Amino acid sequence: MAMTGVLRPGHAQLRVLDMDESVKFYTDVMGLLETGRDASGRVYFKTRAERDHNSIVLRQADRAGMDFLGYKVLNQATLDDLEAKLKAHGVATERLPAGEMLETGERVRFKIPTGHTLELYADKTDVGNGMGYTDPEVDVIDGKGIRPIRMDHALLYGGDIDGSRKIFEDVLGFNLVERVKLEDGATDLAVWLTCSAKAHDVAMVRHAEDDKLHHISFQLASWEQVLRAADIMSINRVSIDIGPTRHGITQGTTIYFFDPSGNRLETFCGGYDHYPDMHPITWTWDEVGRGIFYHDRKLNSAFLSVVS
Repeated sequence: MAMTGVLRPGHAQLRVLDMDESVKFYTDVMGLLETGRDASGRVYFKTRAERDHNSIVLRQADRAGMDFLGYKVLNQATLDDLEAKLKAHGVATERLPAGEMLETGERVRFKIPTGHTLELYADKTDVGNGMGYTDPEVDVIDGKGIRPIRMDHALLYGGDIDGSRKIFEDVLGFNLVERVKLEDGATDLAVWLTCSAKAHDVAMVRHAEDDKLHHISFQLASWEQVLRAADIMSINRVSIDIGPTRHGITQGTTIYFFDPSGNRLETFCGGYDHYPDMHPITWTWDEVGRGIFYHDRKLNSAFLSVVS
């Protein structure tokens, strides 16, 4: 599928309670690579395979959570066009200058009806993945921790997921991949949306409070690497929410766990390819447990209620 418009999730800025502890966790346990620190004290990271300068930004704060989620777009013309479409849809936008985030170009920032702050940007410095662009090896073998391939998606909790979905679909060009219905059989409890051929690039769950983060997800290459991640988490006494297990929705294998500040993260692999001509998959209320956790066929209360 030719990719235009919004390409992929590009970065997320997370609030952490103790920067030193968090840097150690994201370096030694997650296996991310620190790529810089700015004058405001933010610390920047990328995964082993990402070529752009950063995907995870940490900011010291008094409460955990996510400040904003950024998506990379094809080029400057696309950025300008999408900003115009957002304004025509009635969405207020703000331009942040190049360099406000390290090695990142001009960004268009806006809020969606669930209260989350999103950004679009076209430019970020390519620092490479350690293997070069000519005759590369397949991987950099050594490194600390879990070492995910990429920051892959986010699950957002908020009230008006219908209004937010409309912006993702009608303005940003995302496609609906899967959905879960409430007991009435009509109202969406949750939706999974993609801007690529992945099973999802964002998901949203209907929730009483706006602007809440359920998790940021990192992709691994195989089920074996998910199991290896579980071993690393246990060795480092990481708080695991659930897993290793498998989803019915998107069909990925997964572990959910928490960083030292209480931000939930996910390591996953698998999932199917999605194309725009596919029909969305619907899960009924009676089967939601199997949809989320395919093996256990039931939800745990913490997974539904704990957000940051």
